[in-house]
Amino acid sequence: MESDIKWIKTHCARMDHGGCALLVGVQGNTIVRVKGDPDGFLNKGYVCPKGLASPDRLTHPDRLKHPLKRVGARGAGQWERISWPEAIETISDHLLKIKEQYGARSVAFCQGMPKGMEHFVLIRLANMFGSPNVVSVQDVCHAPREVTGLHTCGFYPVIDSHYKSKVVVVWGSNLTSTNEEGEICSLLLEQIKSGTELIVVDPRQTELGKKSKLWLQLKPGTDNALALAILNVIIEDKLFDIDFVENWTSGFEELARHVKDYTPERMSEITWVAPDLIREAARFYARSRPAAIQWGNAIEQNINTFDTARALVSLMAICGNLDVPGGNIEANEPKILSLGKFVRADLLPSKRKEMIHAHHGTIPKLMTVPPAFLRKAILEEFPYPVRGAYVQCSNPLLAYADSRMTFKALKKLDFLVVADIFMTPTAALADIVLPAATHFEFNDIGHYGLGHGYILARPKVVDPPEECWPDIKILNELGRAMTPEEYWSADYEDLIEAILKPSSLDFNRFAELGYLKGEAKFKKHESDGFKTPTGKVELYLSTSEKFGLRPLPEYTQPPRDDPAYPLILTSAKNPYYMHSSYRWIEKLRKKSPEPIAEIHPETASRLNIKEGDPLIIATKQGEITQTAHLTERVHPAVINASYGWWFPEEDITSQDNWTKSNLNILTSVDTLGKEFGTPNLKGIACNIKPAF
Repeated sequence: MESDIKWIKTHCARMDHGGCALLVGVQGNTIVRVKGDPDGFLNKGYVCPKGLASPDRLTHPDRLKHPLKRVGARGAGQWERISWPEAIETISDHLLKIKEQYGARSVAFCQGMPKGMEHFVLIRLANMFGSPNVVSVQDVCHAPREVTGLHTCGFYPVIDSHYKSKVVVVWGSNLTSTNEEGEICSLLLEQIKSGTELIVVDPRQTELGKKSKLWLQLKPGTDNALALAILNVIIEDKLFDIDFVENWTSGFEELARHVKDYTPERMSEITWVAPDLIREAARFYARSRPAAIQWGNAIEQNINTFDTARALVSLMAICGNLDVPGGNIEANEPKILSLGKFVRADLLPSKRKEMIHAHHGTIPKLMTVPPAFLRKAILEEFPYPVRGAYVQCSNPLLAYADSRMTFKALKKLDFLVVADIFMTPTAALADIVLPAATHFEFNDIGHYGLGHGYILARPKVVDPPEECWPDIKILNELGRAMTPEEYWSADYEDLIEAILKPSSLDFNRFAELGYLKGEAKFKKHESDGFKTPTGKVELYLSTSEKFGLRPLPEYTQPPRDDPAYPLILTSAKNPYYMHSSYRWIEKLRKKSPEPIAEIHPETASRLNIKEGDPLIIATKQGEITQTAHLTERVHPAVINASYGWWFPEEDITSQDNWTKSNLNILTSVDTLGKEFGTPNLKGIACNIKPAF
């Protein structure tokens, strides 16, 4: 009965970074309903299909419920059930043996997108173990924007959605489909209703594109060329903020001379955006103050990400939209334990010099290892061998560029541990598989360490199955077994309390409040300057020679087009899934049952492809099969493929499971962006043909 339901307030997680406040209805130890909390700080009652379906993860019959040990050949799917004490002992023995033989740095600690505190507890464990190598997908998600911001203006410039903007430029972001990093669409939609205008930069016509004043349908992978053309117009037309430029930027004259060559006419040939539209967008942004740029991680998924991020921070700066209400701001953290202190960075002072990617000349302040360099260390033992890996919240076989390379690397490891909720293609290659507790089953903190200026309470709602442990607990127990026990606790929840201690709150009180937000402060630069070597926004990087970086953002012409691959491949996240996860949830799978490739009707007609036909997408790297969907939302020369596809209902041990429709069969790490080790995931030359 409805009257028997107990409603508990929490925040979403695991489906993404989380951010949506939820009301979860519980009967006994079962979740019976989920709905959006109208008082939600970020979502105001909104909740996406993934959040509504999230309780189905807890009771799914295929959920992992016991630790497993491989007994057959790697990947053969032969397992025996073991106890948690045996699992902890086995993992500890193997990883410590690798440490003794090859050094601590030969063990990699791998994470997908941070879901909660587990990412930072993993870093803590790695530091205490002595390994500098925490591996993450930040090379294509978050780090290019954050780290480039740190070098250019001294902070990570995030959109200020809590103050009204006259214009929001939505660049490579699709908030109504996939809310990223807590930038929930609710706040932006509220602004649109109250008169905020949109400029949308995206190769596909999204729902926000339909609501926009201007939609710039650029060629995938040419974001930096477009941003430089916009800078050209603003500077040539003298639409920049003269006072801010004169007082708070360094290198404006150099930038102005540099962008003279990036005219809208020249860049139009590259970007496919008409010169008049480039000019109109540039003038509209420059004349609308405050204006904000909501930049999504799509701009980080090609080798030019450093130049794109540099150009966009320069746009924010010269138009006076940095560090102001309704612009792009440095979000102030609440009174909580600093990230450096929590992860005990002091225990590994040599980390910056020892990380795998430090030997590849990447940009300083990049603190997670790019996957391309991890696999080089495994396969080629450069700059040193990596022989063991611990993987959580990730499915590298689907998520990393060049999946076949990932398969070879995982097979070569001496020892692999995977903690997950379900058996995945990656977990199927492990020596030990650990059953993780999922969201709603343990206390957690959301958004810690992400740079948005707030943390979110995620109180436990129901108990997990007896042997499903929170990732935080697993890491705490491994820490107690492999590192000095004094750094850990008998109760893993003490780690949560340590983060909250500076706020004078315990977790229960924090859960009652729901979130903690840092104090809103603007124009801090007027008293403190910017946290760069010059104290100003560095349009021309003063550290460029020291760090081997380009001082100004550039566009470099790619190799000539190959007539064998006349189309351009891009991809987009699916609103019903989280990367490669949750295709086993029936409610979501019904809404998106198969991998769809979007094709313009003109292109489909020319190639005799009809709606629903299976088709082959090919690049120089390989080929996959997806299902054709004809739509005018993409350019005739663009194919938008589905990302993250494998088939949980099929044989987990079959390579065909994860190769036949997986986008990363088509991607390569032969060419990488120097600064972040980023491969091209978008803007790839491709071709298509019917699969029959």
